[in-house]
Amino acid sequence: MNVTRRLVVLAPVALAACNAAPAAGPASSRDPDLVPRATPGWLAWVEGYKTRAASRGLSPSVIDRAFRGAGFVPGVVARDRNQTEFRRSFEDYLQIVASEERVAQGRAAFARQRGTLDRIEARYGVPAQIVAAIWGVESRYGARRGDIPVISSTSTLAFDGRRGRFFESQLDAALRILQSGDTTPDRMVGSWAGAMGHTQFIPTSYLSNAVDFTGDGRRDIWGEDPTDALASTAAYLANAGWRRGARWSDEVQGGNLRPDAGGPAFRTGPNFRVIKRYNNSDNYALAVGYLADRIAGAGPLRTGFGADRFGMTLEQRIALQRRLTAAGYDAGTPDGVIGRGTQAAISAYQRANGLAVTGDPSPALLRALGG
Repeated sequence: MNVTRRLVVLAPVALAACNAAPAAGPASSRDPDLVPRATPGWLAWVEGYKTRAASRGLSPSVIDRAFRGAGFVPGVVARDRNQTEFRRSFEDYLQIVASEERVAQGRAAFARQRGTLDRIEARYGVPAQIVAAIWGVESRYGARRGDIPVISSTSTLAFDGRRGRFFESQLDAALRILQSGDTTPDRMVGSWAGAMGHTQFIPTSYLSNAVDFTGDGRRDIWGEDPTDALASTAAYLANAGWRRGARWSDEVQGGNLRPDAGGPAFRTGPNFRVIKRYNNSDNYALAVGYLADRIAGAGPLRTGFGADRFGMTLEQRIALQRRLTAAGYDAGTPDGVIGRGTQAAISAYQRANGLAVTGDPSPALLRALGG
């Protein structure tokens, strides 16, 4: 739900990347490797699972209905096994999850949901902007909630066995959600790891914390209306010990936390640790706090990050991406984050121009491109 990136730490709410890029959002089942398929091994495992699930009090009819059309999803296993890919700076992480574009989107979403968020704050004591920021980081304010069937994803990971016991418990919880009538199998979709809805709850956390704030008899975190999801997030934080009136983090000179050497420093408060209960990452909690403050009207960080390990500033990296794309080497969105797409574009340019192929940005490369 996804920064020195250590992908998927098992956060209590979402199987979010500890320092991952939630901005990338949940994967889409339109990807060929994310289409469920009923393989023989998975089918045999499911038959054994059905017996175990029924012994734990789950209705056989609910189980059968849930597995109708489900299948093994190979892309889920591939993503689960490829989680420690590279490490990102805090500056990069902010560019991914709390860019100026994301701030503008957050302010617009906040304005649309202000009445609802104020009511949620009054009930649970969690500031409206914090809930809105988590919504933004986890699903781009509902734009990317994931569309992989949760029964397929969790059963795939349980069958795969690397974290089989954990994911079998998630599969049990998903079936209990269906048994309660909160949603239906076709609507129960989410990320490749089974995180669901606007704020990316895993099934067990949903069972423990989801609320019916609209009063319609269902705890609906999947639909277009984000009300129940936002309220459930506030309930989760309240249950985790949120202190009314206490701060989460503030940028200060000489603070107790400096995620990037030479970058801004922060003083953290007790609610910073509560945000980490949602995703156990300093960078995640700092980004949520920063985005929350920006949504509420605060300005950007006062201290810049300076040059990166390649000797380039954010502005130079953005210029490099733009010039690569203009030269015919697609570097993706010019956001200053040097990911795989930009590295591939750099490598292609270097190869075509007789340079050592490193895939690394540099001021010399920017100058060669006319920057």
